[in-house]
Amino acid sequence: MTVKITDVARHAGVSPSTVSYALSGKRPISEETRLRVEESIRQLGYRPHAGARALASSRSNVLALVVPLRAGIHVPVVMRFAVSVVTAARSHDHDVLLLTQEEGEEGLRRVADTALVDALIVMDVQLHDPRLPLLRSLDRPSVLIGFPADPGELTCIDLDFRAAAEVCVEHLAALGHRVVALVGSPPEVYVRGTAFAQRVVEGFTAAADRHGLLAPVHPCEASPAAARRVAEQLLREQPALTGVVVHNEAVLEPLTEAFTELGLRVPADLSLTAICPDEVAESARVPVTSVSLPVAEIGSRAVSLLMNKLTNTPPVPRATLLPPRLTDRGSTGRRAGA
Repeated sequence: MTVKITDVARHAGVSPSTVSYALSGKRPISEETRLRVEESIRQLGYRPHAGARALASSRSNVLALVVPLRAGIHVPVVMRFAVSVVTAARSHDHDVLLLTQEEGEEGLRRVADTALVDALIVMDVQLHDPRLPLLRSLDRPSVLIGFPADPGELTCIDLDFRAAAEVCVEHLAALGHRVVALVGSPPEVYVRGTAFAQRVVEGFTAAADRHGLLAPVHPCEASPAAARRVAEQLLREQPALTGVVVHNEAVLEPLTEAFTELGLRVPADLSLTAICPDEVAESARVPVTSVSLPVAEIGSRAVSLLMNKLTNTPPVPRATLLPPRLTDRGSTGRRAGA
């Protein structure tokens, strides 16, 4: 049975209004009475209504997760992030308000002005994100999952995507591959200047240049048909292709199938690696050697950073870049003749 405020009042021998005052701090009560009420709450397992908690703490105990579902976003991975944030927030007795509309500054302002949330976690960060000036001006703390070109005083966390791409290329280069390709995010993701996608291209190109590799970059729409077209184009334009890095979870499986149908065996003829969550790489028909996208860790640490900002302890680092971790699952091998 649900314990009510009247049950607490009866158990503590006080009026319901006194219990309410003890919870909200709206009126002073004696220390003895407050302790008696708190002991009754503990014994009965009473959970105050969120509104009462908010009055007592001047907080809503709600975090906003801002993740506009724009074109080109891979929703299953976004939902993994959302689950990790919600799980971590609950461990801090906070709920999460998920904001998915593409409202930009207007949406952030609306939420901040209503005191619905105590703090914000912002995803799908662009290199020159128009939301940044507003985030800097808000009286509520925020954490960005992603790194804009100029974070300034903002707190950011993410996988080091540039280093992740470099690790993939280094792995292929060490196996003797000389022609490698990046099959990247959908074109609209690059058009928006999405930070993580741009950093992957930077890292891929830089590492390929260091090793003197021929390394074309191909954005790819998130569909099996697009994966087939990219595979055909790559083999037509780069007949010596022997290595591919995939940064597009939606096409990892259909791209592998397309290369197989075109006569290339993985890894005998084509070494395949990816940047994606471990679950995606492990569950593929051909398990894929990959740099892990540590969704659960990023979400949990973003919440921890936000909690520390809310309580002002301990000092919060402005930048948290998680180093890449590559797991070999057998989809890469030495180039024939290398």
